Amino acid sequence: MSTLKLLSWNVNGLRAVAKKGFLQWFLAEAPDILCLQESKLSAEQVPAELRQVDEYRLYVSSGERKGYSGVMLYTKAEPQSVQYGFGREEFDNEGRTIIADYGRFVLLNIYFPNGRSGQERLDYKMRFYDAFLQYVEGLKAQGRRIVVCGDVNTAHKEIDIARPKENAKTSGFLPMEREWMDLLLAHGYLDTFRMFNQEPGQYTWWDTISRARERNVGWRIDYFFVDQGFKEQVESACIMPDVMGSDHCPVGLRLNLPE
Repeated sequence: MSTLKLLSWNVNGLRAVAKKGFLQWFLAEAPDILCLQESKLSAEQVPAELRQVDEYRLYVSSGERKGYSGVMLYTKAEPQSVQYGFGREEFDNEGRTIIADYGRFVLLNIYFPNGRSGQERLDYKMRFYDAFLQYVEGLKAQGRRIVVCGDVNTAHKEIDIARPKENAKTSGFLPMEREWMDLLLAHGYLDTFRMFNQEPGQYTWWDTISRARERNVGWRIDYFFVDQGFKEQVESACIMPDVMGSDHCPVGLRLNLPE
């Protein structure tokens, strides 16, 4: 068996986190695959020291709007193919998706939309959710194994949020968003962190204005999912709340793959 270490992190601006020890953290962790969300950079804007990191290939997806959204993939093994988006302009022009086909599995690194700025964006978020599910179900129908990671922008259950009652009408914890998460799991996708950890107080995002991280008043909105058929390959999953630099912390997954 070979072990694959995957990490995912919403960095809330790669340039900002680069000034806070990001590269040192990255090299020390040495993941096989690192997925970043909300990088806020086009490929040309990636700082030189982060453009060419030893042993890694870099793939960048950026949106039409500058300084907004964006996802990146650092990978030691070269994927068989890399695709940006689902093939639907409404969603692909915001640079939220990198789909890397590794042969034994397909990895989707996604920065799902935030629905807090109003009804229009909430509607967009829900349409994005549906487009994503339709896309991965298409892959699964082909017999593909699936790994999904990123900032889903929804806390699934009350255990995943410090103040569920106060946020019942806030996007990110609305009944319709949580019901979509139920639907995702009902389609046979597993929340890998909850395969190993059923404890409360496990969060991946904290509001910076209220210094919520110091009090651990947070939300768990960053995930690794795998399809049910890949369950036996999952060795462990984790949250890394001690890693600073963003309002999110990284999440991790270890896979055991037969040689």
